[in-house]
Amino acid sequence: MIVLASQSASRAAILRGAGVVFETAPSGVDEAAEKQRLVADGADPRGVAERLAELKALTVSAARPAALVIGADQTLELDGVLYDKAASLGDARARLSALRGQRHVLHAAVSVARGGEAVWRVLESPAMAMRAFSDAFLDGYLERNRVAVLGSVGCYQLEGEGAQLFEAIEGDYFAILGLPLLPLLGFLRRQGALAA
Repeated sequence: MIVLASQSASRAAILRGAGVVFETAPSGVDEAAEKQRLVADGADPRGVAERLAELKALTVSAARPAALVIGADQTLELDGVLYDKAASLGDARARLSALRGQRHVLHAAVSVARGGEAVWRVLESPAMAMRAFSDAFLDGYLERNRVAVLGSVGCYQLEGEGAQLFEAIEGDYFAILGLPLLPLLGFLRRQGALAA
């Protein structure tokens, strides 16, 4: 049995699209409070993603010990600074203005737990080069994507119109979407959870 410790529609769609049969179970982790604690303890954006992914997996694994529980998290780093999801369209505009013409990194972490213990983990960090788009493009983009921009830490969805914000990306497409899929599928096959 495979369990995704997340309510993320994007991560669930990635797994479903790959033909993985799974259940979902929200972790109940207070991500904002945990992130704040980790940053106060000196964790960098990469470490925050790794720790939150593991915490989600472990929390659900405690209640579902026989399952392979997948926890995932993604953080955005620009010049060493950790960014959270925008709380409003005004915040999204400020975020995209800060990212415009810059290169940022997404840290996509996955941890799998079984029996209340972490048994596997991976982290991929794709680099994203955003183009120097105009204010008019930005305003139109925000108007057309009002809901989507608030659901992503970078205020974009690469699988949609957000692709137009970029001039180059380096790294795995699935990691950009928030779930490093290919290494995860390899692990699940080695565990006998997927057909080899």
